[in-house]
Amino acid sequence: MNNLIKLLVVSIFLYSCSSNEEKVSVIGDGELEVQMIEAYKEGMKELEKGDVIYAARKFNEAELLYPQSAWASKSILMSAYAYYSQNYYERSISELERFISKYPNHKNSDYAYFLLAMNYYENIVDEKKDLEPLLLSKQKFEYIVKNYPNTDFAQDATYKIGLIQDVLASKEIYIGKYYLKRKKWVAAINRFKTVISDYETTVYVEEALHRLVETYYKIGLVEEAEKYANVLGYNYQSSEWYEQSYKIFNKEYKTAENLKRDKKSAFQKFKNIFK
Repeated sequence: MNNLIKLLVVSIFLYSCSSNEEKVSVIGDGELEVQMIEAYKEGMKELEKGDVIYAARKFNEAELLYPQSAWASKSILMSAYAYYSQNYYERSISELERFISKYPNHKNSDYAYFLLAMNYYENIVDEKKDLEPLLLSKQKFEYIVKNYPNTDFAQDATYKIGLIQDVLASKEIYIGKYYLKRKKWVAAINRFKTVISDYETTVYVEEALHRLVETYYKIGLVEEAEKYANVLGYNYQSSEWYEQSYKIFNKEYKTAENLKRDKKSAFQKFKNIFK
């Protein structure tokens, strides 16, 4: 589980205990707040034991006992964290959305948005079939980077966005190759171009450029193929994909992989002599 999330949970709990225990001694009619604090602490105790459902209920109870206090907002966050910690993502998302709606300017809003993004991110089951969690998490991470740029959450969110971009780019390549095999040239070209335009920072740009060279050459648009081969050569001359593209125009050229296979074949023949 993300260390940033754990760290904030601890800080929220410690701050709550120190600041609100002082309030109890000041408030004359503090019985209600005392009950609320006990419910909150019981929730923490059950969370440590791993009973997240009961823990979340105790945090919700603390919120309901004294909804106008500072404990109420912290209780919602702790309930959301409890659900998240054991993969109850939908319940955690529900709690976080309620928190954001109820406390739009809360000092822990950055944490709430980050935990919300992580819920979507870790809810990804199969990105090839269902992109919604992936796209939603990307949206939430981008919100964090834009609105909380100087936080540790923004740094972590930027890293997660990079990982998501890689996954989305790989999907475009996968679909493009699918169209390529079925000779749906225009559809394939559009997918490969999307990688170059929308996911230019990912490792899949090299392959996308090569696939464009390959596709344009196959349909007889040699000048277009050469254009993308030049771009590939200028930016990635030492890559395997440049070698593959170079071979399209130079049939006798042997790539490093070809040479490796030839060497293996020759060695096998050499071994056969002494059998």
